[in-house]
Amino acid sequence: MLLVIALAWWPGSPLQALDDSLYDARLRMLAPPQADAQVVVVDIDERALADHGRWPWPRRQLAALLQAAVQDGGARLVGLDLVLAQPDQSSGLAAVDRLAQGALRDDAGFQAAWQTLRPQLDDDGQLAAALQRLPVVLGFHLSNEAGAAQVGALPTPLLPVAMLGPAAASLPAWVGHGGNLAQLQQAATLGGGHLNASLDSDGTVRRVPLLVQHQQGVQPTLSLAMARVLLGGPGALAALSLEPADGPLRALHLRGAAGALRVPVDAQAQALVPFSAVPSTRVSAADLLAGRLPADALRGKAVLVGVSAPGLIDQHRTPVDDAMLGTLVHAELLSGMLQQRVAVVPAWAPAMQVAGLALLAAVLLWQLPRRPLWQGCLLAAGLVAGTVALNLWAWSQQGWVLPLAASLLVPPLLLVLHGVLAYRRATGARRQLAQLFGQYVPPELVDEMSLAPERHTMGSRSAELTVLFADVSGFSAVAERMPPAELGAMMNLLFSHLTDVVRAHRGTLDKYIGDAVMAFWGAPLDDPAHARHAVDAALAMQARLPQIHAELAARGWPALQLNIGINTGVVVVGDMGSRHRRAYTVMGDVVNLAARLQAFSSRYGLGLVVGEATQTALGDAPCLPLGTLPVRGRATGLPAWAPLAPPPQGPADAGGVATRWAQLLAAVQAGRPVEAHALLDVLQQQPGLAGLCRWQRQVLAGQPGAPAAD
Repeated sequence: MLLVIALAWWPGSPLQALDDSLYDARLRMLAPPQADAQVVVVDIDERALADHGRWPWPRRQLAALLQAAVQDGGARLVGLDLVLAQPDQSSGLAAVDRLAQGALRDDAGFQAAWQTLRPQLDDDGQLAAALQRLPVVLGFHLSNEAGAAQVGALPTPLLPVAMLGPAAASLPAWVGHGGNLAQLQQAATLGGGHLNASLDSDGTVRRVPLLVQHQQGVQPTLSLAMARVLLGGPGALAALSLEPADGPLRALHLRGAAGALRVPVDAQAQALVPFSAVPSTRVSAADLLAGRLPADALRGKAVLVGVSAPGLIDQHRTPVDDAMLGTLVHAELLSGMLQQRVAVVPAWAPAMQVAGLALLAAVLLWQLPRRPLWQGCLLAAGLVAGTVALNLWAWSQQGWVLPLAASLLVPPLLLVLHGVLAYRRATGARRQLAQLFGQYVPPELVDEMSLAPERHTMGSRSAELTVLFADVSGFSAVAERMPPAELGAMMNLLFSHLTDVVRAHRGTLDKYIGDAVMAFWGAPLDDPAHARHAVDAALAMQARLPQIHAELAARGWPALQLNIGINTGVVVVGDMGSRHRRAYTVMGDVVNLAARLQAFSSRYGLGLVVGEATQTALGDAPCLPLGTLPVRGRATGLPAWAPLAPPPQGPADAGGVATRWAQLLAAVQAGRPVEAHALLDVLQQQPGLAGLCRWQRQVLAGQPGAPAAD
């Protein structure tokens, strides 16, 4: 917001250029659709020059044009967007004067003819006579260029600069001028006005200074001078007053016999030109001089005379036209003043802009972090639409031109900033999750957790999980026979395979404990089927043993057997440890029982043993009951089960092991011990099943004979 405000106040900033473009767009949108019928431009165009000769016209021709406009056309007032600074030489009057005052000074006949013909050849005198009897306001130019000259005469100032009081310091001051011949200016009893407009940084005319300082006096613009005549009574001009009388200007007041009006201005007495969608009516001077205009074309109207012929044209870029005749600019301003539709940028607009930006920013900064992105977009769009609607209302109903660009930029900029920060927070949360959990859980689970990172922390909590311990049988004997380097390489190979299986089944690797692997399911990502996934992982570990044995044999290493214990229940999970070292792990009685089940499985070579809670969570999955194991330190025993892998399809179960396991389970559950023993005789011949078959025989005999699990 501060950046936008700085850009709004920085002269020549891109934001000011954008505000100018938005001003032009609003002006075109709100401009009256029709031209003002009470202001007409008489254009000295190519047709007029073709009919009456090249420019400059003789002054008697201009006098004829003024007479045609006022006396024949009925125009109420004529303003000349022309400067007549040099005497007219077209009639040859100067040459005749030199003869009369020189070689023919003593020629009585010539002197008599000269006295008779001279008034007819005096074009400036004819125009001065026309100006004296017709309602005409003359125009003049002002200049601030280096070495600016002061050519011609200016009308009497409206008032001395000293009478402006504090407002004088803000008025633009000009040092040079191009005025009219003194003879013509003195004849124009209604005075005159300057023809200068203000150019913005992009070369566009949007404002005209209604009052300027020149030679210790205050001069009006041509439009203001004409408005004073139109509002004044016969032979009088409307009185001009300033609002306020003792401070920075806000408006000019004109009061006369024909009415009163208020023209809002800025502190420099500049007025925004209220351009219409259709410029003021233009008629050709050729048609006026030839009497081809309708009878009411000029009657009772204010007329401005300008030149648009090629090479002479005074064009300006305006918000409604890239090449508008300068005379039309004055006509549009005069029309706007008479209709009292001149808008203004209020003096309080900058402060209001800051307050509005602060309000927009406060709403967005309060709401955006609390809403989804799509709602934030709707909120920003709604604020932009509301700002535009309020801005257009202020212009159309109150005549206030309020800055708009900054207010349109703040919502999308803050929305983008919010999106960037939200993205950084999200990616930061993902990186944090990856750092926290990447060494425990597979990357795909980290990606899944990153969708809602706020739900996954390493803080300790209670949860129902399934814990797995997998241990190598006879590891001590193997370790005794192998060099340490080879032993380490062998265990790395085994742990890599076992870790791959844990990750493939959505498990969390806890730690490696000597020759054992500890993992758990159900945290940090919730997993309703954590028991099923843990058992599937254990069966997958056993199923991968042939592949592991092949790789071990290829390096001359002995085959390794796994014994696994699994238990399910409520544990404490989270980041635990000391101030020196911490780890994401689980603790609780359930963990201890899982370790004891693994030890029991390892002692008797049972392969895979699960607790009762795990077996219950498996539902109808086939499990062989192993009876109740006594546990040292516990009053009650620990029911144990051996999950059975589902029977393979087709030739994969050529030995019928899985099928016989299923038949054995059915015989045990149905209480058919003879059939069960017969199946055990067959199954115990299979590698790795001797311990489980031996234990099952003891279960069938009702005397497992197992020592208490440590």
